[in-house]
Amino acid sequence: MNLQESGEMYLETIYILSKRMSGVRAIDVCEYMGYSKPSVSRAVGLLKNGGYLTVEDNGYLRLTEEGLFVANKMYERHTTLAGFLTRLGVSPDVAAEDACKMEHVISDESFDAIKRHVARSEN
Repeated sequence: MNLQESGEMYLETIYILSKRMSGVRAIDVCEYMGYSKPSVSRAVGLLKNGGYLTVEDNGYLRLTEEGLFVANKMYERHTTLAGFLTRLGVSPDVAAEDACKMEHVISDESFDAIKRHVARSEN
């Protein structure tokens, strides 16, 4: 399954929520993202069919190995890009908003270059 930006956002959200709470349900995703229950339910179904997550009998969403890989990638991109933009003088709110857009379209090559630059500037 070729993942769209919205799928990446759902996986990243589930990852973020799973770091904050012991179990993540679809309703938690609805509340965090501000989306309707039907929208989240549809996305969960697509991600489940794509092999990115499972839904346990108790309703908890669990990322598969592939889902966790994508979620980690998006989360790293988001935090790195937001931090980079903030250090350039962009306000934290705008940096987070821009990072959310950039994380889905930036190439691995460009992101790796930014990551190396950030690592050098922190030393």
